[in-house]
Amino acid sequence: MKLLELNNPFGAPLYHEETVSSTFDAARLLAENNENHGTVICADFQHSGRGRLSRPWVTERGKNLLFTILLRYGDFSSIPEALTLKTGLAISLALEDMLPALTGSVKVKWPNDVMIKIETIFLKVAGILAEADGANVYIGAGINLNQKEFPEEYRFKAGSIIQVYPDLPENARFVLLEKILARLYEETKTENKTWREQLSQRLYKKGETVVFAPGAADSESLVEGILSGIGENGELLIIPRGEDTEFAFVSGELRVY
Repeated sequence: MKLLELNNPFGAPLYHEETVSSTFDAARLLAENNENHGTVICADFQHSGRGRLSRPWVTERGKNLLFTILLRYGDFSSIPEALTLKTGLAISLALEDMLPALTGSVKVKWPNDVMIKIETIFLKVAGILAEADGANVYIGAGINLNQKEFPEEYRFKAGSIIQVYPDLPENARFVLLEKILARLYEETKTENKTWREQLSQRLYKKGETVVFAPGAADSESLVEGILSGIGENGELLIIPRGEDTEFAFVSGELRVY
């Protein structure tokens, strides 16, 4: 494990491994070794990476940014709300910080994806997974940067930054990591009350008719309506067809593919 000389506003180490089972697993080991709040582990490749609902995260070695950050809180009740969404917001803002030409074409898809417009459609370029273990929170993210090819089943779902910005610098992964950490540090401050407004401005499918599957991943119950926004604690707000008021959903999935 190598220590990276990158700026981390959390004041904690940033580690790098060539290969891990997953950065999530590596972060849990760092927690067991009493590493501090804000410690980061990134890797060139993970052979057991996963996203939400235990879906695999497919990546080429050394092409993308894969990392997990360890956040420690005094107790479970001190964990800030909507950390997954705040991470998505931080990633979307950091992408625009690194590549201003992307401004206006980066969206956050509730609850854990970042999308960019590639030609005429939005494709997923980043996925986020957050899990709590007592008062510890692990936030893992994978951002497609330099990957040009994807398995057939993901070809019209996943995209990469290089597809819209072909002149990425060689060190883009670490440049972006620094910018994400800077944004995440600000977005996770308890006194930051602007995250909902910022997120609302880039919420994928806001104001459009959507199909939403509430609850468990295999739920056959579907809600169709207008996606109207984000609630105070990160809930997805939808006005169902035939209704006049918003309904708040704390779990579920947008059916967009």
